[in-house]
Amino acid sequence: MTTSKDANGSQSLLQVRSLRVRYRSGRTPGIAAVDGVSFELAAGESVGLVGESGSGKSSIARALLRLIPATGSVLFRGDDLLDLRGDALRAAREHLQIVFQDPIGALDPRMTVAQICAEPLREFRAAQRPRHPELVVAMLARVGIGTELLSRYPHELSGGQAQRVGLARALMLNPRLLICDEPVAALDVSIRSQIANLLRDMRAELGLTLLFIAHDLPTVRFLCDRVLVLFRGRIVEQAPRDALYSAPQHPYTQSLLAAHPAPDPTRRPTSMAPAPPGNADGLSGGCAYRHRCPLAIERCMQEAPQLRPVGDNLVSCHRAGE
Repeated sequence: MTTSKDANGSQSLLQVRSLRVRYRSGRTPGIAAVDGVSFELAAGESVGLVGESGSGKSSIARALLRLIPATGSVLFRGDDLLDLRGDALRAAREHLQIVFQDPIGALDPRMTVAQICAEPLREFRAAQRPRHPELVVAMLARVGIGTELLSRYPHELSGGQAQRVGLARALMLNPRLLICDEPVAALDVSIRSQIANLLRDMRAELGLTLLFIAHDLPTVRFLCDRVLVLFRGRIVEQAPRDALYSAPQHPYTQSLLAAHPAPDPTRRPTSMAPAPPGNADGLSGGCAYRHRCPLAIERCMQEAPQLRPVGDNLVSCHRAGE
């Protein structure tokens, strides 16, 4: 397998080109949940994917893992995952793992913690069967789970414990790419920080490449090197973390950041404009954000903007940089 380099010369582990996901209903064309998304992840990089509910974040995660149908191209270490079948797809999946939003619902209720974590080993490391218990205990210890929980079932775990078990299961095969789909959204605030710290430590320890999907903008800032902002199935802005948080260029990114509560008693978060009824800000014709944007002009109604550089950011907005 070959691994290409991105524009900065870093080794590119994942290259996504024109990814599209459409959910169909009967004979109708359905909804384009992801509409031509393109991005890259360098080996060892942590990239955040943010956007409001319904923007297509989870659909991208599931499409990358071949859990739902998609079109386009997803190059992973030189192979297009969307073209792989049979043994070739199975071999690729060994290096791609996911941590889900619902920590307890993501675990098989009929299995103990030990069985849950050993399952990837049974599927991909059958020859190491005598060592499976040892490997499970070692990985659980790395994520802060002691041997006293080995015989417990998911319903006997707290949310934080269940998410640690989910993370241990995902890391059992030492994957190259870990996708985290809202992994802290269902957790208490104090537990969120523990899981975020754990992810940061495991990324550094194992050299993980991380795609982190979240609503929680402070956690994204803490964990990620670069951020992609998604709106209605399209990337509207991407930038290095510090550039995006200090100088967001797209009006939607500005709204996301302004709407998030800040630890500053003198600053009140603003509310985001609601989506208009029907499909008024759908993906056809003009800018998808035009009906909610305070800067919209006639050109925004007629012409869909393309990603273009504005400072350190890539922005899909006709008026960015003005």
